[in-house]
Amino acid sequence: MVFSDLTSRTVHLYDEWIKDADPRVGDWPLMSSPLPQAIILGLYVYFVTSLGPKLMENRKPFDLKKLMITYNFLIVLFSLYMCYEFIMSGWGVGYSYRCDIVDYSRSPIALRMAWTCWLYYFSKFIELLDTIFFVLRKKNSQVTFLHVFHHTIMPWTWWFGVKFAAGGLGTFHALLNTAVHVVMYTYYGLCALGPAYQKYLWWKKYLTTLQLVQFIMVTVHIGQSFLVKDCKYQFPIFQYIIMCYGCIFLILFAHFWYRAYTKGQRLPKTVKNGVCKSKNN
Repeated sequence: MVFSDLTSRTVHLYDEWIKDADPRVGDWPLMSSPLPQAIILGLYVYFVTSLGPKLMENRKPFDLKKLMITYNFLIVLFSLYMCYEFIMSGWGVGYSYRCDIVDYSRSPIALRMAWTCWLYYFSKFIELLDTIFFVLRKKNSQVTFLHVFHHTIMPWTWWFGVKFAAGGLGTFHALLNTAVHVVMYTYYGLCALGPAYQKYLWWKKYLTTLQLVQFIMVTVHIGQSFLVKDCKYQFPIFQYIIMCYGCIFLILFAHFWYRAYTKGQRLPKTVKNGVCKSKNN
């Protein structure tokens, strides 16, 4: 009886909460409910932290060189496209970089922004392959807390972003992230080509610095929005979530940078014996 009553209240609260969702995205893939993504992400975490390493324990690592070259450069192209779309649907054609609210209309540019937000959300599921490749290649040391946490929390939070606020100031970090991913996946694509390309990969340390700059810019941008008088952004909760996200990852990446390049716990070389170093994006 108690369980039934609790379930009924939960369903009622969910129904009340979902009324504020953006009707434009309701029929888009994965957007009807957060349950499908919860299942996908749960299976991902289970595979990369438990099942995958156990299955690979007595097996030889897979040779995924050709697959990884193709994968990384396709992500570069996809990231370039999303970056362009974010610019052309808001950040380069009218957004003020201060308090930009969500346009819920069905105008071409508003729908373009909403669809770009969904593409960005979907790209986070594609990027789960990063970790799966680590496991299949028996590079389990690279499956760090930072890596798995980042790859899990991004699609989870972005479902809510697309469902309720597909546009506006909450998409600034996505714009930056797609630009950073163009550089980052270019690095990993070149790295996957092998030792012959090592001389072109001297900029690994600066890639980590670029990621730090990204989180500084995200934190500063979302922080200034709190100072805008009479900001009418429709879902202030996302401002707090993005602020927390920016601060948390700024700290985590700063710690990674300090450990890797100040304390010297990781080689400054980008490639060792033709193997790429860890991918924390």
